[in-house]
Amino acid sequence: MSRIVVKVGGAVAGSSAAAILELTAMGHEVCVVHGAGPQISREMERFGLEVEFVDGRRVTTRVALSLVRASLARVNEELCAALGPPAVGHSGDEIGLHAVPMPALGLVGDPLPCRPPAVEATLAAGKIPVVAPLGVGPLNVNADEAAAALAVGLGAVTLLFFTDVPGLLLEEGVVGRIGAEEAERLLGAGVLEGGIVPKLHAAVSAAKLGVEARIGETVVVA
Repeated sequence: MSRIVVKVGGAVAGSSAAAILELTAMGHEVCVVHGAGPQISREMERFGLEVEFVDGRRVTTRVALSLVRASLARVNEELCAALGPPAVGHSGDEIGLHAVPMPALGLVGDPLPCRPPAVEATLAAGKIPVVAPLGVGPLNVNADEAAAALAVGLGAVTLLFFTDVPGLLLEEGVVGRIGAEEAERLLGAGVLEGGIVPKLHAAVSAAKLGVEARIGETVVVA
């Protein structure tokens, strides 16, 4: 039995349950980390708050953090309902997802690899932990980075990104396989933009620490 961490984007959370359940039916232990990016942005705009990102991290004031938590809680509940009885919802700040504060961005954290006892207990019970990416503080944590940190800490074999993009797109099309060093070169060159940037950063971090990462059709390896 292998252990897999699945990161589910807020845009595809509702349609990901079947694929996650298929992984568990194949005998894998699966931990799910979800985002809520579109939902959070809509709520912030509704309340007249500026939506601002720096390197894939959302600038988060105290007021914005309350909207982040509420949006994550709704997505967590919906995803758990879609997965059914095996799913157990967790909020990262309540189970020991630690992160290094990044005060320049407000209440934001850079997550550290960790093995939360609550997640281990859920997996040991044969269930699916579904984790909302909040760090102890609380701090808003990028969901891609949270998934990578948990994948490393939990000793996962694979980190899967379920997303609405097909993978890493370059001029020749979707990249099937890329080494971590080459991915870092692309990121450093600034030729990539949009949601692939934080995903690729997270995939590289996981790959360099021994976890194979897949973003759609793209495999990132050490």
